[in-house]
Amino acid sequence: MSFYSHTRKKQPNWSDYLAQRANAAKGPCLERFFAQSALPLDMPIGEAPLVALDMETTGLDVNRHAIVSVGLVPFSLRRISLAQRRYWVVRPSRTLSEESIKFHRITHSKIAEAPDLDTILDEMLATMTGRLAVVHYRHIERPFLDSAVKARRGESLLFPVIDTMSLEARRHRQSMWARFRRWIGRPPASIRLHDSRARYGLPAYQGHHALIDALATAELLQAQVARHYSLDTPVSDFLS
Repeated sequence: MSFYSHTRKKQPNWSDYLAQRANAAKGPCLERFFAQSALPLDMPIGEAPLVALDMETTGLDVNRHAIVSVGLVPFSLRRISLAQRRYWVVRPSRTLSEESIKFHRITHSKIAEAPDLDTILDEMLATMTGRLAVVHYRHIERPFLDSAVKARRGESLLFPVIDTMSLEARRHRQSMWARFRRWIGRPPASIRLHDSRARYGLPAYQGHHALIDALATAELLQAQVARHYSLDTPVSDFLS
């Protein structure tokens, strides 16, 4: 069983994994990333340095599709650091389809002069280093980035995340009330980013742009914690 498939069934020992990867990393950038990614599991979420991560891809299958843009927004539960935001359009290793162009509006002309992901990877990881990544649906960002780094650097890039979709699923898909609603034939609540934000009264943003969706994810986590948790809740309660 692979490490990634294991993470979907049981919470791994991230501290040990990250320490092992820091010792075995082939380059200084990845070594720093792994060495500084092991935040104490008992750290209050209100004190944790965070970074929202979003990617647009040519499709949903990591074996057939590729990354076309990346957005990063460093933040904490008290403020969002827009001055430190990062956004890149990158040249995908797979051909753009008409469907993907309609979805994320990144065209052939936009990627014609775009860099390969390897060119921006060190800057990207430097922005993420020392911060806990926050995503909305971890089964896109984490496997796509892992696959891309394996292809370019020859080593895996797995890391703990907070998944805001998973936090919504706990309440609206997995709770006893949600199960009762399904039993009586009610449709499940949507846990997509736009619909999740609407439940907290957050404004509607244009979706499927990596930087805007990263900002939207950061704001969603702030709202989730404010409504359902305490700033003293340990980081371990949020990890995926």
